[in-house]
Amino acid sequence: MSLLSLIGPRPNLLGSVDDGHHNMRLTVPQPILTNNELERIRQIEDHGNGAFRTRTLDICFAAADGADGMAGAIDRLCAEAEYAVRQRGDNILILSDRRMDAEHMAIPALLATSAVHHHLIRRGLRTETGLVVETGACLEVHHAATLAGYGAEAINPYIAFDTIASLPPRLANGDQPVPGFEQAQSRYIAALGAGLKKVMSKMGISTYQSYCGAQIFDAVGLSADFVDTYFTGTATAVEGVGLAQIAAETRRWHENAYGDNPLYRRQLDAGGDYAYRVRGEAHVWNPDTIAKLQHATRSNDPETFEAFSRAIDRQDKKLFNLRGLFEFKWSDAPLCVDEVEPAANLVRRFSTGAMSFGSISREAHSTLARAMNRLGGKSNTGEGGEEASRYAPLADGSANPERSAIKQVASGRFGVTAEYLVNADDLQIKMAQGAKPGEGGQIPGHKVSEQIARVRHSTPGVGLISPPPHHDIYSIEDLAQLIHDLKNVNPRARISVKLVSEIGVGTVAAGVSKAHADHAAIPPPAWA
Repeated sequence: MSLLSLIGPRPNLLGSVDDGHHNMRLTVPQPILTNNELERIRQIEDHGNGAFRTRTLDICFAAADGADGMAGAIDRLCAEAEYAVRQRGDNILILSDRRMDAEHMAIPALLATSAVHHHLIRRGLRTETGLVVETGACLEVHHAATLAGYGAEAINPYIAFDTIASLPPRLANGDQPVPGFEQAQSRYIAALGAGLKKVMSKMGISTYQSYCGAQIFDAVGLSADFVDTYFTGTATAVEGVGLAQIAAETRRWHENAYGDNPLYRRQLDAGGDYAYRVRGEAHVWNPDTIAKLQHATRSNDPETFEAFSRAIDRQDKKLFNLRGLFEFKWSDAPLCVDEVEPAANLVRRFSTGAMSFGSISREAHSTLARAMNRLGGKSNTGEGGEEASRYAPLADGSANPERSAIKQVASGRFGVTAEYLVNADDLQIKMAQGAKPGEGGQIPGHKVSEQIARVRHSTPGVGLISPPPHHDIYSIEDLAQLIHDLKNVNPRARISVKLVSEIGVGTVAAGVSKAHADHAAIPPPAWA
């Protein structure tokens, strides 16, 4: 995998290699820029060879304009970006919220980045310039990932660096060494880089250059009109807020930071996005619900479990998730036991998730297989292959209890052999990287042991990533050919194709059926 990023105008693929400065781009080994690195880019026109012209565009606007001023501010920002590229010839644009103060509030960095990115695309100018984002709003991996997904070739999270600079004095603990700013900053950048690789790998993308501008996201809780205008091409299935609401929230944050509210004079809200806070965001999992669940399970008390269920299912006062919008139809009329299928029959239709050997341990992988075989259900190997010793019959000729009935086919280097294929009841073709537990499509090199590498037919110490589309499937003909090959190697097995729950998946599923697959598996999206 690579986090290398190229900043600047993209060369004409049909142009000459001797096209002078037009083929030049800045190369950075990873997209998170320190303050010094950003300043070097900002001053490159004065100290370079004339190939680059940099322009800093302010994404702040007058706080006095209020929430109503954000739409006009975005329009002005896009117009400035177009003028800088078309009229001035600037080929690196830096979108900056450094001017934010009591009199100026900033357009949310992601909104500003995507708006400029798509405006330049519509004007046919996006390949003429690079986009760098200088923002205090980028603090964590998801922030960096979304900025990258909507066109940011490099990001300078200056507030994060300022925070890191302020930490060492507060971290002093006796004689324990405290990392200096440079070391702490380097660790933060490395952590963001590792997180970006993990996010990229979940879609099977191995380079930052492929991820940048790919906008592989679903919008949840944003209005379709807002998404079409500023995040053009992003799939959205759940309506929600638009620009007016986002602008109002931005103004509220600004007033909390710079206003006279006595609650915020010393510090802002902790937020509680990730951990429970008394004065923070509400969570389904909180001390009350966790306590009820623990007491119910330890004492086997139905009444306590009923109280836990009510707290989770009946979100009367606050909506915590999409499920909270549904209403349950409660009925006191009991079901006749004769109308309910016996549990012994139900569990035969159960199957485990496709969790690969390597993403989970051998002990967990084999234990799942034993459990499902005992129940009469099916365990799924995932794309990591399976040790031959686990599907070899026992000495008395009986079936091996650690044999997985469903064997996944992703790529030849992930343990797919003829022996592996004939020892399956179901053969599942993995078309693309979906959401799953474990490593989520990527195993870092230091986790690829000799045992994992042997099973996956790979090399110890070399990182593994799930590349889409798997097995060189680029068309329905390729898929039909693979299905045909698998049916020949194991005529008894049912052929399953695992898809990803995306907009338009029904059309893909119809093609899978026409390719003579016996089964299509469509896991729910990660946000469902």
